[in-house]
Formats: sequence, C-alpha cells, structure tokens
Amino acid sequence: MKRDWILSPKSRGFRTSAALKLEASIDTSSPNPDAPPPLGVLDPNIVSSPRLERKLVRTTGQQPIGSRRRRAALQNSKNIPFEQLPYQCFQEARKLLLADREEKLKQIEDQRRRIAKSKAIPAAQHGGEFVKNGRLISMQKYLEKLKILADINDPVIKKRFEDGEGDMNRPIYRFLADRQWRQQRRQILMQRINQMHIVPDVLPHLDPTAEVRLAFGRRNVQPGDFVDSLISETPPRLNVQVFDKGKRYVSIVVVDPDVPNVETDGFDSRCHFLAVNIPISPTSTSVALSGLPEGAQVLRPWLPPHAQKGSPYHRMATFIFEHGTKLSLETMEGISKRAQSGFKLRMFPRQFQLKPTGMHLFRTRWDDNMAGVMQRAGIEGANMEFRRQKPEKLPYKKKDGARYR
Repeated sequence: MKRDWILSPKSRGFRTSAALKLEASIDTSSPNPDAPPPLGVLDPNIVSSPRLERKLVRTTGQQPIGSRRRRAALQNSKNIPFEQLPYQCFQEARKLLLADREEKLKQIEDQRRRIAKSKAIPAAQHGGEFVKNGRLISMQKYLEKLKILADINDPVIKKRFEDGEGDMNRPIYRFLADRQWRQQRRQILMQRINQMHIVPDVLPHLDPTAEVRLAFGRRNVQPGDFVDSLISETPPRLNVQVFDKGKRYVSIVVVDPDVPNVETDGFDSRCHFLAVNIPISPTSTSVALSGLPEGAQVLRPWLPPHAQKGSPYHRMATFIFEHGTKLSLETMEGISKRAQSGFKLRMFPRQFQLKPTGMHLFRTRWDDNMAGVMQRAGIEGANMEFRRQKPEKLPYKKKDGARYR
C-alpha cells in the first residue's frame, strides 16, 4: 500500500540551531575547586604527554616536575596533602618512621656532645694533634651519617626530592642527589672517558665527585655528543653540582688534546678557556662562562672549537679543579701565556696542588659552518685540508722460479 507523508502545520522541520529556550539557558552551577585543570593547560605539575612536555619547555622554559606517571595521576586526584593520605597502612607506617626519627635525633645530640667534649680535651691526652684530628674527623663523619639515617625513610623527603623541591643545604638531599647521579649519569660519563681515552691522554687519573652539565643556549649537551661549530661559537653555560657542604673555589679549563702537528706527525694540546677563583656551593651551581669578568677570573677567553677539513674529530674536554683558597692571579699569568699553544694539562694540577673533581666532554669536527666560525674568530687554517698519505709499497723482488720446479 502506498502512503503519502504529509507535513502537518503543527510539526516543525529540522533545525540546525538550538531552541530558543536552550539558547537562553545559563549555567549557574559554581565551579568545583577540586576539579583538575583542563588537559591542555601547560602546568608543570600535571602535564603528562610528550608533546605537551616539549611545548612546556619550549614556551615557558620550565621542566616537568616529578615522574610522568605521578603527573598523570595528579590530573584526576584531589588536592590532598601527601602526609594526610587516607590509608591506614600508610599512616601506621609513618608512626613507626617518626618514632625511629626521634631516636636518631637523640643519637645526633649525643654525638654532638661527644664531639664538643673531645675538642675540649688537650691533644696530649689523645696521643698527639694528629690522633686528635683523626678522631674528630671520624666522629664528624658518623654525625653526618646519623643525619642521613634520620630522614632516609621519610616518604615526604622522597616525594620532595622526586618533585625537584629538595633543599641542597640539607645532607639528606645531597645524599639522594649523589646516589641518583652515580646510578646512571656518572657511569655514562666514565664510559665516555674510557672509550675516548681521556685517561691517560689528558690526565693520568680522574675520579669525578661533582656532576657537570654543559649547555649551549637551550641545547643540553650529553657527554660525547657532536656539537655543530655554529652552536659552540659562543661560550656555554655550566652547571656544577657538588654533593658536600660548604663553599669552595674552582678553576675551569677547556682543552683540546687533538691539535694536529704536521712537523712531528702527532698531536698537541690547546687551551680554549681558562678561568680561576670561581665560587660554587651545593646551592650555587650555575656558571655562565660568558658572564665571568675577564682579567679578574678569566685568564684565557673562549676560543671557538675548530677542526680543519680532513682531520679526525677533536675532543673538547672541560675540567673542574677544586682548590680551598683563591689562587694568585700573578702566578696564573704564566699559565695563561703558555696556554696559547702546546698547553699540557698534566702540569696544571701538579704545580698548584689542584684536585680534579668534575669533567664534561663533547666533540667537534669539520662542517659547513666551520670556515665562517674560524674567519670570525681570526683563526688561520680554514683553507687547509689534511689528507692521508698512501703507504709506500715494498719493493717487489722477483724470486727464482727454479725453486718451484
């Protein structure tokens, strides 16, 4: 049966706009203060996708806080303080940890009284000044160990350290940072040092105890990376993180041990930067090489890394030497004069009793921008090209064929 559909006057056709009643409706509900912010907001506490993390660093210059799993969990959780989480097992465990911490604090006070009492006793009763100083050093080390044991199991301490909010003036945060560095980043550094023969080519021995990070602008350079000559034309920024308390003075030396010497058919060393008497501490770690005053601290200004065409890659090694007191600038002037060519880093720590505590390494080689960098820096040799000589063939001597008959 055929049906004819007729549109009645009361019916209404399809409309693309909302009804007038819906258009005039206004949401009067109050916003939820505990609701998480939108996922697109660049908040370093909750950003969790790699794309938004890169956008956060690119636009604001801030790094994401904590692990990605933690930031993803905070997106849908209420803002409850960490120490007030409503878990019975967690709260009972915190009671035990607090009781253990109170016991450790009592031991710290007892150890401090022992140290003060030992200092008041004359050195003759200890068996001499040397024995007294050794005993005081041992007691002070045990005191620092007790300070670490008092906070090592505190979950709030661990949370603050993972979130990047730790105070490096406290021993526990220095201990955690040192342990984290030695687990991976120091091992990678030592691997690069051994693979590229920094030891023994530059120094006979090296045991880094301070973490050194190097960056050209926004680019963080990993140990052993190749850096374009246009990027390394300007001085870098160093971050020297020490893990023991107190302020100290350091010297920074950047050396290239792979300068070709045609006359001797070997390699020489060249100093690219030399600065002394730079104060650092566990909380003051940033050192901008371009911001150091020339003459007062900088004895050798930044020389852009360069390599001629055809030469092997050059190892640019940055060393941190620690010294307790300021070095005399008059004495260092002789080093700066000899740093122009043929600089030997081995004599640097021996002459001034300096201790190498940190090191970083990157590499440079000939690229398309190298000629322009050398021209702007007034460095000769951009038109020079090294080529390998073919080995001479041994003179052919025809053997007597009668021996093979």
